[in-house]
Parts: sequence; C-alpha cells; structure tokens
Amino acid sequence: MQDVVEKVYEQVVARNRGEVEFHQAVHEVLESLDPVIAKHPHYAEGALLERIVEPERQIMFRVPWVDDAGQVHVNRGFRIEFNSALGPYKGGLRFHPSVNAGIIKFLGFEQIFKNALTAQGIGGGKGGSDFDPHGRSDAEVMRFCQSFMTELARHIGPSTDVPAGDIGVGGREIGYMFGQYKRLRNSYDAGVLTGKGLAWGGSLVRTEATGYGTVLFAQSMLATKGESLEGKKVLVSGAGNVAIYAIEKAQQLGATPITFSDSSGYVVDEAGVDLELLKQIKEVERGRVADYVERRPGARLVTGGSVWDVPGDVALPCATQNELDGDAANTLLRGGCGVVSEGANMPSTPEAVEAFQKAGILFGPGKAANAGGVATSALEMEQNAGRTRWDFATAEAKLTDIMADIHDSCVAAAEEYGRPGDYVLGANAAGFTRVADVMIAHGIV
Repeated sequence: MQDVVEKVYEQVVARNRGEVEFHQAVHEVLESLDPVIAKHPHYAEGALLERIVEPERQIMFRVPWVDDAGQVHVNRGFRIEFNSALGPYKGGLRFHPSVNAGIIKFLGFEQIFKNALTAQGIGGGKGGSDFDPHGRSDAEVMRFCQSFMTELARHIGPSTDVPAGDIGVGGREIGYMFGQYKRLRNSYDAGVLTGKGLAWGGSLVRTEATGYGTVLFAQSMLATKGESLEGKKVLVSGAGNVAIYAIEKAQQLGATPITFSDSSGYVVDEAGVDLELLKQIKEVERGRVADYVERRPGARLVTGGSVWDVPGDVALPCATQNELDGDAANTLLRGGCGVVSEGANMPSTPEAVEAFQKAGILFGPGKAANAGGVATSALEMEQNAGRTRWDFATAEAKLTDIMADIHDSCVAAAEEYGRPGDYVLGANAAGFTRVADVMIAHGIV
C-alpha cells in the first residue's frame, strides 16, 4: 500500500511543479494513510486517492482596480473549489502578497479534511488574491473588493461555494464583497459569505472562533493527561484575529499568554498580555506590535530571532504557514514546552512536527486544532438559513461541543490505526475516511 501512496504523491509533484506548500500538505496527509489503506484497501481503488488530490475546479482571474491617486493596479484572484463530497465548498479568502495558486491549493486541500472533521456537511475550498490591504485606504480596499467580487460572484452561492475571511480579509472586506455580490445578483443571499457583521447576518463567536477553538483543543489534549491550562505560560505567534482570541480564551482558562508578534518582531510581556491594549492597537488603530511596547511598561520588543526562543509551557502558532521550523521546535522543547496547538494552517514544518512527535509532547495539527473558525462559519450558515440568531452563550457552547468532538474523533482514529496519541494520524485518518466514504457513494465524479 505504501507504493500506491508514493505513486500518487509523485504524480502530485509532477503535475503541480513549484507548488511546494501544496506538495507538503499532500505529503503530510498521504503518509498518514498507509495504515488506513492497509486496513481498508478499497480506498485505493477507483483512483480515489488520485481524485482527492485533484481540485474539482480551479479559478484564476484578473482583478483591476484604481487607487486614490487614480493609478490602475492589476492583481490576481483565485478560487480553488477542491472537494464538494460533503457539501458546498467552504473556506476563506486570503489577501496577501504571498498568495499564489500553490498557496491557495495547499489551503484548499487542508480545508477538505478540516471541514470533514467538523461533521457539518461542508466541502473544502479556498481563495484569495496577491492584493495587500495593509496601508490602503478604506476606499481603495472597497474598490478592490468590488472588482474581485465582480468575477467571483458567478462562481459562488449558498449551496455552491461559501467563502469566508482569512489573512487580510476581515469584517471590512467581507462587507464590501457582500455589498457587491448583492448588487450583482439582486438577491440577499446572506449565506453566501460568512464572517459578516452582526447587523446583517453574522454570528456571535465567529470573530473569536478560530482562536478559541485552538485553545479548547489544547485544553482537551491536556485533559487526556489529567492536566489543564491553569497556571501555564503560553507563547502565541501572530497578532491578528486568531492570535488575539487565542490569548483571550487562554486567559479565561487561567493561563498566562506572554507573547505575540507581527512582521516587525515579537513582544514579550512577562506580566501577561494586556488584551484590551492589544485589541485597541490591532483592531481599532490597525497598528504594529511596537505600538504596544511604547504604551505597556515592562513589555519588550525583539526584532531578531523567533518568538519560539522564549521559554514557555504551551505554544500556539497563529501566524502563517511554516513559521515554526525544526530548529525552533527544538528550542521550544528545550524551553519546557509540552503542548503545541496550531492556530494557523500548517504553521509547523515537517521537521518541527517530527521533533514534537519524537519528543512525545501533545501536538494538535491545524486541520483539527484550528477548525473552530470554519465550524462557526457553518453555524453562521445554519442561522442564515433559518433566519435566526443565537446569543453568544449558545454559539460558544456549540463551538465547544464541536471542538470536543473533533478531539475525540482524532483520538479514536489514532487508536484504531495503532498509534494512540498521534493527533496527526488521527486527524488525517478521521477526515479522510469521512470524505472518501461519500466520494465512493457518489460514484466516479
């Protein structure tokens, strides 16, 4: 069976040249499937593996827009509709200069299994643009979003493909895109985008969901050892939505987050992060982490090295892919880290994952640990379909239950395939089998 998996991976590399992040994501899943296919060989029949690594549809388009000075810019837009076996494509839109077809493809592939783990009837997709909203005026962002949606609108819908936010795409961008979609389609399809404003179809807890879910997954892992986050020193990377609300939930559970970061460096605040100050700087002022240090006595900004150089008990990588490499992993382990729960998509390199697993620490991969965001997006879709709105406590309780179910599914799958405690195998096996079974039921499509 290993030969079958290796052959599929070789085909992926040959057909998707230069898309190294996509290769990495596929390899990470496929190498977990040997015990699954050995126990259930029918998963290797009917070219199922070959089909699951090939997107159902790839869309790339030109996005022209005009800045405030009247200059015309041209960006690229992408939407990878990867797998709809379980439901409409679901996954975020990322606006960042690093975006290319390979990045979006890796994110879409990860999304298939992440969404399957939520058990909410949503398929996997991802999209975005190499547009950088940082430093742009609201008017410029609006014009870009309107141009982007002018093309994207023909490919999405509440029962077809439901985008959400991601890096560079928050409530402002979702609002501008929804307005243009509504204008083009002459239809108030509230369920076509998630991450909306509360006044027009958004869900409470959606803003907090990915960060909250990452911490809840860490708490569940610790519970298997009879421990909790209470009193733990937590290291967080990033300073965006995921990082901020991971810090908030960690504080609620009695931990002390002491770091966060952005492209200018990382902050260490041994007294514990002042969450309200951080929210003011990042969410209101759209400032940099250096602004926090200027207003927070005792905090320090480090512009060299890595946030993972700081000793701590729990690490929550919440910034971006491959931010935590093998050297950083070994530094974390030497610093006493015993738990890693990924808040970003594939933030740990293969070398880092290997180091964590070799050390036997608790390691929650992103497709399980950061599924809280898409889980709550699906809850938002459910509320839109019923034209209702839940209070915060109801939405948070549903998120908490979903994250507990994801954790338990990973544990059960790891045990079934002979590697107890291996959350990487557990997440991949549980997500894959849910999708594969339905693909088989639907025939060769």
